[in-house]
Amino acid sequence: MRHVYEIRGPQQPELPLVLDSPHSGNRFPADFDAVVSETELREAEDCFVDELWGAAGALGAPLLAAQFPRTYLDPNRHAGDIDAELIDGPWHGEIVASGKARIGKSLIWRTLEDGRPIYARRLRPEEVRLRIERFHAPYHGALRTLLDAAHRRFGAVWHINCHSMRAVAGRQSDDGEGRPRADIVLGDRDGTTCDPGFTEFVRATLAGMGYNVKVNDPYKGVELVRAYSNPRGGRHSLQIELNKRLYMDEATLERTSGFRELQANLGKFLEALAARLR
Repeated sequence: MRHVYEIRGPQQPELPLVLDSPHSGNRFPADFDAVVSETELREAEDCFVDELWGAAGALGAPLLAAQFPRTYLDPNRHAGDIDAELIDGPWHGEIVASGKARIGKSLIWRTLEDGRPIYARRLRPEEVRLRIERFHAPYHGALRTLLDAAHRRFGAVWHINCHSMRAVAGRQSDDGEGRPRADIVLGDRDGTTCDPGFTEFVRATLAGMGYNVKVNDPYKGVELVRAYSNPRGGRHSLQIELNKRLYMDEATLERTSGFRELQANLGKFLEALAARLR
């Protein structure tokens, strides 16, 4: 499964904490068949996010990192979030629409951020089914296994869903094109996916490091925090978005001098979190 995901750190959680980075992959499958370049497709990538959170493993928390690009298939969508405009023929499987199909960003992306089409054709239903079977299902299965193992061992589990965001909202962004974003955005779907005290601990710890931290503005969290959270059952999921301006050049997709500082600060944050969870 190394072409689908990697687990960094222990295969079994040593504390009740699991991280996942669903959008940091850039191993392009041979059957992608996009008509835009890999560089253009990587604009959607959460570049280096798996590396930024790399301290997790040494603390005993596994980090699940997707290896495939989100434009090929987005694991942060329900498997039934099907874009009918992209499929050549009827879809006989489950449909669970998120509304993202209107901008071409449901399970399989149809357009880039600027609205340009990714494909010169529609995808056959069997192509879509194969992507779900070979990439979506294994990734979700691996995350579910890690979360269940931690919950079984400790009676509770905290899940951090790791992302990055553009410094300024793009053309298709819900928060309005050209709007500058905070340094860090936490998403708990308006307090429904984890204990509010946990969200506040994360906010206060990161803000104490000098970061401008917002909660649920503009990102509230999507499928991966929705699907695996149940605070009453001891399952807490929180999405964390890091502003790309903190650590990389969005034009060249290269790390900047801020990368090491952010990585070190996230390591300190994880140490504080591990101490709290222990």
